[in-house]
Amino acid sequence: MGTRVAAMGTRPAENHPHLPPKQDWRTVEERKIDDWLPVTASRNGKWWYSAFHNVTAMVGAGVLTLPYAMSELGWGPGVAVMTLSWIMTLYTLWQMVEMHEMVPGKRFDRYHELGQYAFGETLGLWIVVPQQLVVEVSLDIVYMITGGKSLKKFHDLVCDDRCKDIKLSYFIMIFASAQFVISQLPNFDSIATISLAAALMSICYSTIAWGASVGKGKAEDVDYSIRASTTSGMVFDFLGGLGQMAFSFSGHNVVLEIQASIPSTAETPSKKPMWKGVVVAYTIVLLCYFPVAFVCYWAFGNSVDDNILITLNTPKWLIAAANMMVVVHVIGSYQVYAMPVFDMMEMVLVRKMRFSPGWKLRLVSRSLFVAFTMFIGITFPFFGGLIGFFGGLSFAPTTYFLPCIIWLTVYKPRVFSLSWCANWFCIVGGVLLMVLGPIGGLRQIIMEAKTYQFYS
Repeated sequence: MGTRVAAMGTRPAENHPHLPPKQDWRTVEERKIDDWLPVTASRNGKWWYSAFHNVTAMVGAGVLTLPYAMSELGWGPGVAVMTLSWIMTLYTLWQMVEMHEMVPGKRFDRYHELGQYAFGETLGLWIVVPQQLVVEVSLDIVYMITGGKSLKKFHDLVCDDRCKDIKLSYFIMIFASAQFVISQLPNFDSIATISLAAALMSICYSTIAWGASVGKGKAEDVDYSIRASTTSGMVFDFLGGLGQMAFSFSGHNVVLEIQASIPSTAETPSKKPMWKGVVVAYTIVLLCYFPVAFVCYWAFGNSVDDNILITLNTPKWLIAAANMMVVVHVIGSYQVYAMPVFDMMEMVLVRKMRFSPGWKLRLVSRSLFVAFTMFIGITFPFFGGLIGFFGGLSFAPTTYFLPCIIWLTVYKPRVFSLSWCANWFCIVGGVLLMVLGPIGGLRQIIMEAKTYQFYS
C-alpha cells in the first residue's frame, strides 16, 4: 500500500510550515519527562504487541451490541453498514500507521501531535484532543458498565435464586477496584500480558456468543422486522444503530500511541511491524464481528438485547464463563484506552503545572480518573444508548474522517485520483455518521432514563 502512495504523487509537502527540525532539540529535563510519560517511556514493542493491543482496543463492548444494532437497521442496511465500516476503518487505520513517521527523524507518537503537524500547533491541539478525550473517557465509562453488568450476569447465573440480589452499582465498584490497582502500571509494554489475555478472551466470548446462538437455533417466533413500530421510532432506531456500528471500530484513537511503543530504524521503520499487527488484528475483528452480528440476529431477530450475552441463558455454565471472559477483556480494554489519557494528564501536570514526576503523582491522578469513570458508570448505566450516542458524536470523526482530512492536508493527492476519491468518500460517510448517530443514541438514553432509578 505504501508504494502506491508514492506512485500517486501523494508526498508530504516538504515546505510545510509546521515541519519540525530533524535534530533532537529536547533538553535533558524534557528527555527525562519523555522517558517517564506512558506513551514514550518504552520502545520495545513487537509486531504481535500491535496485534493484541489493537484487538483489545477494538473487540470490546461494541461487539456485544452488534446484533442489537442489526435489529435496528435490518438485514440489508445492517450488512452494508458493517461491511463498509470494516473497509473504511481499515483504510483510515493504514493511513495513520503510514503518517506516524512521514517526516524523517520525527515520530508522531500521539494523535494530537499528528493533528498539530497538519493544522498548526494550537488549532491541531483543539481539533484532536477534545474528540480523542471524549472517545477514550466515554469508552472507559462504557467498559465500567460492561464489566459490572457481566459480573452481575455471572453472579445471577451461578446463584440462581439461592443468593440475595445485589445492585448493579456494587458490581461496577468491584470491577473498578481492579482498575485502581492495574492503573498504576506505567506504560503500554507493562500491560502487554493483560492486553494479550484480553485479546484471547474477546475471541473466546465472541465465539461462544455466536456458537451458542447456532446451538440454540432460530427462535420459533423470530421476527426480522425493524424493532420500532412507529415511523419516528424506526428513524431514531436506525440512527442509533448507525452510532452503535461506528462505536465498534474505535482503535484509531490509540493506534499512534501503540505504534510509539515499537522501535524504529531506517531499515525497519515502525510502520512495517505495526501494519503486520494491524492486519492480524483486523482479520480477528472480521472473524469476531461478522458472525456475532449476523448469526445472533438470525437466531433472535428483533428480540435480542443490547448485550447479546444478556439474551443468552443456556447452556448456563458456558454463558457464565463467557461473561467472566468479558470481564477479563474489558479490564484490558479499559487500560488500553486509559493509557493515552494518563499520558495527557501526566504531561499537563509535569510540564505545565510543574509537578515532580513520580509514583505519588501517578497514584493520585490515575486513581481520580478511575473514580470518575466509576461514578459516571454507576450513575448512568445506559449501555446501548451510550454506545450509540458516543459512537456517532466522537468515534466517527477520529475513526472515519479525521485521518482522511489530515492525509489530504499533508499529502495533497491529485484531484479525482483514487486517493482523493477514497478520502472524500470516507469524509462524507463519517460526517453523516457524526451528525445522525448521536440522535438515535440520545433518544434511547432518554427512553431508558424515564424508568431508571438512580443507583438501583
